[in-house]
Amino acid sequence: MDILLLLIPLSLVLVGVIAWIMLWAVKSGQFDDLEGPAHSVVMDDDTPPTPEASASSQKTR
Repeated sequence: MDILLLLIPLSLVLVGVIAWIMLWAVKSGQFDDLEGPAHSVVMDDDTPPTPEASASSQKTR
């Protein structure tokens, strides 16, 4: 029975920390665009690279 004096406040603190983390994530915009990154992976860039772009990438190597 004495362990409840420790576990109940500890669980309330844990719930408070989790709620604070969730509120911070919502306010900072973590859940604003859930589908955009998923679509950007499968979207293909149909434009071929320009000669200037390929020449500049070879110079940086």
